[in-house]
Amino acid sequence: MNREKWKTEFRTRFEACEEELRARYMDLYHGDEAAWDYFTGMLYRAWQERSTALKKLDRQRLKNPDWYRGHNLLGMLMYVNAFAGSLNGVRDRLDYLEDCGVNYLHLMPILESPKGRSDGGYAVANFRKIEPELGTMEDLEALAADCHARGISLCLDFVMNHTSEDHEWARKARAGDAECQARYFFYDDWTIPEEFEKTVPQVFPTTAPGNFSWCEEAHKVVMTTFYPYQWDLNYANPIVFNDMTENMLYLCNQGVDIIRLDAVPYIWKELGTNCRNLPQVHSLVRMMHMASDIVCPGTLLLGEVVMEPSKVVPYFGTVEKPECHMLYNVTTMASTWHTVATKDVRLLQYQLSQVFALPKEYTFLNYLRCHDDIGWGLDYGFLNRFGMGEVPHKKFLNDCLTGRLPGSPSRGELYNDDPRLGDARLCGTTASLCGVEAARYEKDEEKLAWALRLDISLHAYMFTLSGIPVLYSGDEIAQENDYSYHNDPDKAADSRYLHRGNMNWEAAKLRHDPATPEGQIFTALRALETLRDAHRVFDSRADVWLLRTGDNAVLGIGRYHQGEKLLALFNFAETERRVSIDELGEYRDLLSGQAVDKWNLTLLPGGFLWLLCDFGEENGKQGS
Repeated sequence: MNREKWKTEFRTRFEACEEELRARYMDLYHGDEAAWDYFTGMLYRAWQERSTALKKLDRQRLKNPDWYRGHNLLGMLMYVNAFAGSLNGVRDRLDYLEDCGVNYLHLMPILESPKGRSDGGYAVANFRKIEPELGTMEDLEALAADCHARGISLCLDFVMNHTSEDHEWARKARAGDAECQARYFFYDDWTIPEEFEKTVPQVFPTTAPGNFSWCEEAHKVVMTTFYPYQWDLNYANPIVFNDMTENMLYLCNQGVDIIRLDAVPYIWKELGTNCRNLPQVHSLVRMMHMASDIVCPGTLLLGEVVMEPSKVVPYFGTVEKPECHMLYNVTTMASTWHTVATKDVRLLQYQLSQVFALPKEYTFLNYLRCHDDIGWGLDYGFLNRFGMGEVPHKKFLNDCLTGRLPGSPSRGELYNDDPRLGDARLCGTTASLCGVEAARYEKDEEKLAWALRLDISLHAYMFTLSGIPVLYSGDEIAQENDYSYHNDPDKAADSRYLHRGNMNWEAAKLRHDPATPEGQIFTALRALETLRDAHRVFDSRADVWLLRTGDNAVLGIGRYHQGEKLLALFNFAETERRVSIDELGEYRDLLSGQAVDKWNLTLLPGGFLWLLCDFGEENGKQGS
């Protein structure tokens, strides 16, 4: 395509967004024409810098704007150093990822961060430089190109709420540069910070209390919502928005397909509020969406909103004016582990009923475990109906899933334990929380069979939900907790490293051996992934509803799309369950192909069933 045609494409995309983009920008930044001129010029420069290959990819994806929906994406989340040492190491392992069926690769933070003051890479010192031990920006670009050649999309974190105190802007601010101080929240004394503290909750009350820190070099107070070494950016300053959007687009131009917006609800601060989910946040995200639509329309925004559903859903925006393309299904993750512990599906049913009622255009990332802890932000108003008070119930969940409860096979550890409030969060790999670790240690084959069955069943449940399922690296081979972090002084205080251990490549070699737990998990997950990819009933456009099972230990989910109907049943109990399902149609077990009697179904302890009825596309509606 010639240069003039490219320019026409840019102009067309810009003009499609210009009216709304300008109105939002001018409203937020009080009619600052100079800032707007810089912003629009920056968009054009970013578009000019985008490679021909990426522009062609944009055009392909614009022809199919729903390319990330459907039912053929499978994600994997990993730390580069833990998985393969470096970006080039990941390139060398792409065959393994393809063997896993992965076509969506999320790399945890890889940008330069100070040692010992990075919060796992979330205190960025340079948005244009890779952590040296992991590689270079050229290595990232090469990895992205290799991924694209294999049909793999690449996801990267973009930490937008704050920078490291070592970032160039922060260093200049410490030295007294007024322009750089204006990029943060600096105050001459504690008067205004103390007013903020009256209404702003603390993120880490035990490990990093308060929302402000004293900066000795500047002799001023600076806002630090998360940790003292992470300085909050002031998005009321248009320079911050302009430069951070440019940093985001720079990463997109290296070949990153999905930008994960970290801690997005926190990015606008206003005195007298809780500084969470303010209306201006949604304007900022909407403008970033339009910026990517103009410069790199093949790129997606993934919002990290770790809050209750009523706070999460607004970050989709509207169908006409979208904000994030995708959001984490965080409440479902926590509710799932609650269900594992209680063997009671009622909370999960209640929460899923809300998710199923949302527009089908809303795309969630579904996961069992991520890099972070499991926080028990459950609906205690609902749980109180069943006598589950918040403080005692959190203690029960943590006692059960750490193995403190007699008879519990789970092996996890607490994170951010606060005995004063009776509160703590949970860490552990999926396999260890399911009981695989304990069963293997005890050499108890019966317990191991149950634990592996539960592990597989949980993955099948995740694959049943609409959206994009994401595996945590190592879960595909039932990798267990890594207790070696206790011996590392840089990690010992953070129990999240329990499930962030190095990839066990010796164990991975067993993935095709059905006699091993690694092989059993890997083979089962690949079978589930293959079925999900092959059957249209898993498409995100499917109708989805809850099935009545008559058993509080058995979750039932129905799906229907283009003549295919799926009944998915999951037994969270430790005993066998029998259920009958009153749904139209004759069904077969999707894994075995055998016909089943829907009135007399048997579920093994911790087991599941995928039952399919194919009405055929033409007369399918009569089966719905």
